[in-house]
Amino acid sequence: MRTDKLGQNILSEVDIIDLIMRNPERSVKTTLVEPGVNTDNKLELDDFPNFINYVEQNISLAEFDRLNQESWLMPHEFQDLDIVQHILDLCKTDAELQRVGEELLLFQERDMLTLLKYLTYLVETMREHGIVWGVGRGSSVASYTLYLLGVHKINSMYYGLDISEFLKPLK
Repeated sequence: MRTDKLGQNILSEVDIIDLIMRNPERSVKTTLVEPGVNTDNKLELDDFPNFINYVEQNISLAEFDRLNQESWLMPHEFQDLDIVQHILDLCKTDAELQRVGEELLLFQERDMLTLLKYLTYLVETMREHGIVWGVGRGSSVASYTLYLLGVHKINSMYYGLDISEFLKPLK
């Protein structure tokens, strides 16, 4: 296994098979595959959601980041989740629905709905495995949506925190 200039693992076909054979219950945690490795029709396991092909090493860091933000490694149930409806279903009052509606519009303007799906997956996985995470820090605690998802424990509506502290308006 090699590592590229951005610190990403590059797996050859042999590396992939070796990882699967050593631990078939665990998915391969990588985003890059060596050039020439044909993953078509070979890796149709549920353990490999969004298994993307090798990204050329001569791209810019900004382009690399953009490509990775399009391909979140999470199970299909979270990829297919209607995140807006899921979050709206977590609301109990009209005030909560109003606040979440405003926040979801801001997340959508910034093309961050997939991030919310991933955070849902991350929080659920941490809960399932008994992993403890912090109560919240920084400007993220101003988001009531993130509070509902369990990303942090600070109820921004109770404390009167304005979402603009987290998601500044686009100019």
